[in-house]
Amino acid sequence: MNNDLIPDLIAAVEQQLTSPQTPYVAKALVRLTKLGIPESEAKFQIAVCLGEEMDHMVRKRRSFDEQVYRASLDALPMADECENDA
Repeated sequence: MNNDLIPDLIAAVEQQLTSPQTPYVAKALVRLTKLGIPESEAKFQIAVCLGEEMDHMVRKRRSFDEQVYRASLDALPMADECENDA
């Protein structure tokens, strides 16, 4: 994924955090911050999940798959963050 897109993806995550259609995004943020992950890093990780799903949409020419996105969020934190905590 192109890191130049991260600011736009984080902006999209910010919108999702307040949207009644995506309460699972806010739940993921709360869960990650309770694990001790700084909010900015948690939002970054959520943005990466969103970017990966969007990349899959483009490459596979399919619509947004909310279940896949939710599963990605449920799999957070990313491995690097877990290693930093160990």
